[in-house]
Amino acid sequence: MRRISWLLVSGSLLAFPAHAQNDDGEETIETVAPASPGDGQDYTPADFARFSPNSALDMVQQIPGFTIQQGDERRGLGQGGDNVLINGERVSGKSNDAVTTLGRISAANVIRIEVRDAASLDIPGLSGQVVNVVAETTGVSGNFAWNPQFRARITNPRLTNGEISVSGTQGAFDYTLSLSNTDDSFRGGAEGPELVVDPAGQVVGFHDEVATFSGDEPVLSGTFRYDGPGSSIGNLNLSYGRRYFRGSEDSARTGQGLPDRTRFFRDREDEWNFEISGDFEFALGPGRLKLIGLRGFERSPFETSLITDFVDDTPSIGDLFVRTLDEGEWIARAEYGWQMGGDWQVAVEGALNTLDVRSQLSALDANGDFQPIILPNSNSRVEEERAEVNITYGRPLGPSLTLQASIGGEYSTIMQSGANGLTRSFYRPKGFVSLAWQASENLDVRARVEREVGQLDFSDFVASTNIGSDSQDAGNPNLVPPQSWNYEIEATQQLGAFGSVTARLYYEQISDIVDQIPLGATAEAPGNIDSAKRYGLEWNSTFNFDPLGWRGGRLDVELTLQRSRVRDPLTGENRPISNDTQRDIEIELRHDIPATDWAWGLEYEDYREATGFRLTQTNFFRTQAPFVGAYIEHKDVFGLRVRGGVYNILDRDEDFTRTFFVNRRDGPVAFIEDRTREFGPIFSFQVSGSF
Repeated sequence: MRRISWLLVSGSLLAFPAHAQNDDGEETIETVAPASPGDGQDYTPADFARFSPNSALDMVQQIPGFTIQQGDERRGLGQGGDNVLINGERVSGKSNDAVTTLGRISAANVIRIEVRDAASLDIPGLSGQVVNVVAETTGVSGNFAWNPQFRARITNPRLTNGEISVSGTQGAFDYTLSLSNTDDSFRGGAEGPELVVDPAGQVVGFHDEVATFSGDEPVLSGTFRYDGPGSSIGNLNLSYGRRYFRGSEDSARTGQGLPDRTRFFRDREDEWNFEISGDFEFALGPGRLKLIGLRGFERSPFETSLITDFVDDTPSIGDLFVRTLDEGEWIARAEYGWQMGGDWQVAVEGALNTLDVRSQLSALDANGDFQPIILPNSNSRVEEERAEVNITYGRPLGPSLTLQASIGGEYSTIMQSGANGLTRSFYRPKGFVSLAWQASENLDVRARVEREVGQLDFSDFVASTNIGSDSQDAGNPNLVPPQSWNYEIEATQQLGAFGSVTARLYYEQISDIVDQIPLGATAEAPGNIDSAKRYGLEWNSTFNFDPLGWRGGRLDVELTLQRSRVRDPLTGENRPISNDTQRDIEIELRHDIPATDWAWGLEYEDYREATGFRLTQTNFFRTQAPFVGAYIEHKDVFGLRVRGGVYNILDRDEDFTRTFFVNRRDGPVAFIEDRTREFGPIFSFQVSGSF
């Protein structure tokens, strides 16, 4: 996004005002007062009336200069999490993320939405702007949405993407029941040529490829809230989900000194998972105690096959890789908070995480049967026992300055069974200091310094193979958790009736980062590199055109510009972290036509990531054009909101290049695969409503 036009950057500094009508029925503009770190900004349902929202999510997504930041997927619960609160509380559980929870709160139940600075709240670990949705469940209400999608080429229609939820109250209990298939419901497909080029630039092979992918992730869940005696509060979350993935790639191939042939690649997963979690909070002594528990489990069986048939009498060749992952998690956490010259909290958490891996690699023999191949370190159990303690303190330092600080530590023991099993223990200090400063009536500035402890992917301990990309990881039992010093400064500038912009600069100094490293003379696996750096800019802004005379028009811009650097363990040269995000841009121009239920919009997306590095190859994914779409929306079709859109208007292709080396990546190039795939226009349809 470094070359984005100055017009977009400077013109998108702003936000939208609220709309009302005067006594003559003419539309007027009501400007919302600027925010401050202590008082923040409050929105009422009337501020979002122009968008005809069905849910709290529809409202939050229209707040100027605000982006829902979901907490990183991690073992345990820890501090922080999503930057969304419901009635002043963090979203309970792990399967209930902020987007999911907001989508299940009917817009009719929203009383107001508060935007606050995290440092001003008595919730440790949060940073930046935080939204608190104040809602009240009355009677029985519900939301539903259906989002079919159709592609012009290859791909079957996506007809299963949707959700329905019902919320209600019964005495002291509030409940929400939902059935959804939204997070990982997709249909994709693309086709195109792949050229194989030798080091001299001569084409030595040609592949004509067709690929299709599909996935569904139905989840049945229930959340229950109990307003107990006195001020006690309890929450219970139950969820059961399935995940189905199917992938295929058929490739007609010529050249490379082989007979003409057809390559068939198949990939599938059939997962099931569940989560049971709950918490109970009550007054105790001078403060409040919150007890939290969670049990989660996931079984993920994978199967990948690759078979090549030749046009002549050459016997077929092929591989089959089968793997089952069983992941378990147990968490117990206690938080005690009180006031004494400020807000204090002590938190203690214990967790047990397990991963059982069973793998089998087989090769096709001359009779067309798969025969097992020994894959060392492919079956193992990894177990982590972890405990952490944090003490957090926050208080105002003056009328315009607020402090929050935390100090703590994490102790873990990681045990691995199997041929290369090890038992190791780690202690890692952690904590942060954050400040929120109201520099002026219209400018809020936030700064944060944090010592963060990362987490390991247990699958990296165990050997695996990717037969589609012809690569194999040996498994690395010597991995240690990464750590980093994180520095950030964030500012929100209010511009009166024109709006606001939020910008964040950040820098991460990482030690023991996990990236691909060589193991011995021929093997490789994810491993630790001594140090790395990552820095970037995040920008979120909304420009409202009403004050300039174009009523109902607004422009939203979200972008991330990021760079990273690590010393390559093979070559010793500086390079980016493998496949790290470098640019992510989302722009939407929307017009809600005044005095009608119609709206239209244009959407723009562009993404770029760094080169991926392995021992014997590099890979680079790129796009030649941005992803552009257009939609038209009617907000009241028999009480429903209906939207139709067409996307990939500029016919963006997906290009992927892999460079293979004779031996290792520090040697001469063997050949290059350069692939271009087209997927054509995408037509989407959305219908949503509430009851």
